[in-house]
Amino acid sequence: MSSLAPFHLAFPVHDLARARQFYGEFLGCPEGRSSDEWIDFSLFGHQIVAHLAPGRAADHHNPVDGHDVPVPHFGVVLDWDDFHALAERVRRAGVHFVIEPYVRFAGQVGEQATMFFRDPSGNALEFKSFRDRSLLFAK
Repeated sequence: MSSLAPFHLAFPVHDLARARQFYGEFLGCPEGRSSDEWIDFSLFGHQIVAHLAPGRAADHHNPVDGHDVPVPHFGVVLDWDDFHALAERVRRAGVHFVIEPYVRFAGQVGEQATMFFRDPSGNALEFKSFRDRSLLFAK
């Protein structure tokens, strides 16, 4: 797989201090520039920006593998060991999983582990990992 360009994602949060604690301290995302209205973080080399936004639209869910997947959501595809280490860190911290870590397509093309949880503002995050990352877009 060729080198990926970093993506940029801006998302709403209710409280910048809690966002700084969750993304910066808990997830270990280095902080970049910030103001009284937003904070830049590096999420595994991708630029995510928490913007202060007191209101929030209602969530939507789509059925996938018998789970109600929250939409919208964002996250990162991690290495297999890093995925499991993050899942354990989330579990130890007592963060509620929207969808507990599990493996989809076991033994098939595109076998992947996935998990969903929310930040303190209710934004849904999905982290996943492929047994073989070269099959990320395989059909």
